[in-house]
Amino acid sequence: MSPIFFTIGGFEVHYYGLMYAIAFLLGIELVKLGGKKKGYDPNLMESFAFVAMISGLIGGRLYYVLFNHVYYFSHPGDIIAVWKGGMAIHGGILGGIIGTYLFAKKNKISMWSLGDIAAAPFILGQAIGRIGNFANGEVHGVPTFTPFSVIFSIKPKFVEWFDMYNHLSLTAQMKFHELVPWGIVFPDPSPAGTEFPGLALHPAMLYELILNFIAFLSIWLYFRHKNYKPGVVWFIYIIEYSLIRTFVSFFRSEDLMFYGFRAPHVISVVLVIWSIFMIKYFNSKKEVSN
Repeated sequence: MSPIFFTIGGFEVHYYGLMYAIAFLLGIELVKLGGKKKGYDPNLMESFAFVAMISGLIGGRLYYVLFNHVYYFSHPGDIIAVWKGGMAIHGGILGGIIGTYLFAKKNKISMWSLGDIAAAPFILGQAIGRIGNFANGEVHGVPTFTPFSVIFSIKPKFVEWFDMYNHLSLTAQMKFHELVPWGIVFPDPSPAGTEFPGLALHPAMLYELILNFIAFLSIWLYFRHKNYKPGVVWFIYIIEYSLIRTFVSFFRSEDLMFYGFRAPHVISVVLVIWSIFMIKYFNSKKEVSN
């Protein structure tokens, strides 16, 4: 397991950057297909895909850098090194929304209709990006022997429990047997290997990859074919991803905290409530232009 796919001379190709390139190319084609179904010009959709993805990339990176400003202020050269990892999905969603709004306003079309088109490609890109996280050994989970009562605690107790575990004797530690057989040991240079050297961890990034791909299939094969008002499919995506992130965050070890709660849980609750409100709002409108 290595973050580097291959090296030619002094040039390194990282899995993380490669996955984003693949997601970018697939996203353009899917947006063009989705736009064709709604009668939009393929060239216009290609431009939209480029704008939405670049704005999402910028938003995701800025969000990550701001929440890790101590490191990046000391290493400013790494701020633009996105191929090494370091993206925040909520910042990416915000950036994508801003880019979509500006594109829609410039071209005088419905931003909600564009959001519906972008929903499936967006979450597929998130799924593909998790392969890069796996190669980097980041977005990792807690050790597989962590009791589920600790993992699924309302107020996360993992740090407190793991500190207690590390102070136990080897004999006492043995009672915490492997609860799942698919844990993965990451190498020391990676964030996961550095935090938990030699321990099998929940592959949280792979949990999210699988769930994101299932969400992509549900949107691409089912929801986008329904006669919904513009904007509904986009907020279905927000709801699906919020539920996915809520589940996966139980297993992640590095989530930010907000007054004793996992920050992604707080954000996800807000996003689900907002999405339900917006869907009801769209459905209450008698006429909506595409």
